Amino acid sequence: MQLATLDWILIISFFTIFLIIGLLVAKRSGKDSKEFFLSGRNMPWWLLGISMVATTFSADTPNLVTDIVRQNGVSGNWVWWTFLITGMLTVFVYAKLWRRSKVLTDLQFYELRYSGKEAAFLRGFRALYLGVFFNVMIMASVCLAAIKIGGILFDLSAIESVLYASVITVIYSSIGGLRGVIFTDFLQFIVAMIGSIWAAYYIVNIPEIGGLDKLLTHENVVGKLNFLPDFSDTNSLLVLLIIPIAVQWWSVWYPGAEPGGGGYIAQRMLSAKDEKNAIGATLLFNIAHYALRPWPWILIALASLVLYPELSDISREFPNAVLGHDLGYPAMLTNLPAGLLGLVLASLIAAFMSTISTHLNWGSSYIALDFYKRFLKPDASEKRIVAVGRLSTVVLMILAAALALLLSSALSTFAILLQIGAGTGLIFILRWFWWRINAYSEITGMIVSFAVALFFEFTDYGLEDYQKLVYGVAITTVSWILVTFITRPTDSKTLANFYNAVTPYGNGWKPFKAVAKKENIALKTTHDNFTIDLASMLLGIVFVYTSLFATGYVIYGNLVGAIVLITIAVVSAITIFILWKKK
Repeated sequence: MQLATLDWILIISFFTIFLIIGLLVAKRSGKDSKEFFLSGRNMPWWLLGISMVATTFSADTPNLVTDIVRQNGVSGNWVWWTFLITGMLTVFVYAKLWRRSKVLTDLQFYELRYSGKEAAFLRGFRALYLGVFFNVMIMASVCLAAIKIGGILFDLSAIESVLYASVITVIYSSIGGLRGVIFTDFLQFIVAMIGSIWAAYYIVNIPEIGGLDKLLTHENVVGKLNFLPDFSDTNSLLVLLIIPIAVQWWSVWYPGAEPGGGGYIAQRMLSAKDEKNAIGATLLFNIAHYALRPWPWILIALASLVLYPELSDISREFPNAVLGHDLGYPAMLTNLPAGLLGLVLASLIAAFMSTISTHLNWGSSYIALDFYKRFLKPDASEKRIVAVGRLSTVVLMILAAALALLLSSALSTFAILLQIGAGTGLIFILRWFWWRINAYSEITGMIVSFAVALFFEFTDYGLEDYQKLVYGVAITTVSWILVTFITRPTDSKTLANFYNAVTPYGNGWKPFKAVAKKENIALKTTHDNFTIDLASMLLGIVFVYTSLFATGYVIYGNLVGAIVLITIAVVSAITIFILWKKK
């Protein structure tokens, strides 16, 4: 496909702006590790919230949603919509705790919460496990989207797509640090939203689709519109709704939706000015991520079922592309006119750069702070740490680009990542509120979940993905709980320091309070109200889901349903405000 001069002007202009922003903040970002990895801990909630949204608005996200909708309909999105539950738990419970901890990375948490050589081992191992292995897997799936977009819209080979995308992103992300990432995220999110909404409007109205009414009544689409799975189809109901709600949200570690917060979400919370800004940032993120963004992608995915009802239809038109249902999204973009195509491509490139730059900065923080400085060079200067961080971005990008050449589907990669983290999520939720969890608990969960994932990946027992997930969760959870009770607890001094730093609430600390009293260890009094926090979390979930489906009802033309849901959303928001005024 040939891009017009206007398209190239738009694309190059955005590249130039991003690079200028990186250059402008480069000097300040390179000042020390706190600036490079946490932007000086003085970021406002709205910038951090938009940065989180921009990061999760990856170039592969529209592809993933398209893959889901084409195969399982709109209701198939519950496989990621259910992560809102843990997102709201982070907003109203964990955001303030992370900010109080004052750690530089979420891995430094391990030596704040646990004691002994096992805590040091856990920090160092997870620095490489998450910062390199898991992080590279995520970035590779994002690069896969770049490969598919580059193949269809630029007629590039897989290697060419990865090479061009990697070089540009490494230059921009290595010079500006987290401050540069956050500032460019703001612009990238605006461009990405304008591009996706405008593209959806245009595509729905091309002659082949015939407008929204014809799209929603088309025989290939009408069976894909339900918000909930067919309750008469037990298998679909189990896979798409029951397992995600009953098991997945609390049991699986997945970047951007970690139970208890973590990863780059924790990095943004740790960068906030204070607790209120950390809470506001995560709240804005969850509202925008789940309620604001999905519908343009869903509409384009539904439209792709009209033009390309089968994979073979996509294959005939794009014989050189890496085939998969996720190809439906970039395939539909070929219908855009000059100018709009350039804007949408710029938005996808912006989404790619935002996600990759965040993962590079996040992963390099683990390598530089939690591995290099902690274990290899404890007396390293701030300048040396920043240099290691910048070098790490290059290495991580090379590894991710190489792995991307071996992948084929966004949805299959998503399933693999869920399986690898299956069963570890409950540890990350409870470690703040149950004193007995120790470093061995986490080490066991990490090893067992990974071993189970490998076992299921390389053996064939005829199990579905959801069955593998449930078995993985059960085996991993039982394993780490048993290990928790047969190993010694974290020493009292470390637990007291942690408790006094974050002042967690919950009955899980009562046994330790008795121990502390016997040992004459002073503990602070907690002032958080768990009842209000829990109620706010539940109301937040109601608010976002009703907002999400109210938008859907407006699109579907069901104004009565939309009004009812909007009313519920408004009441929920007002109630949350009233509850928080009481705190």
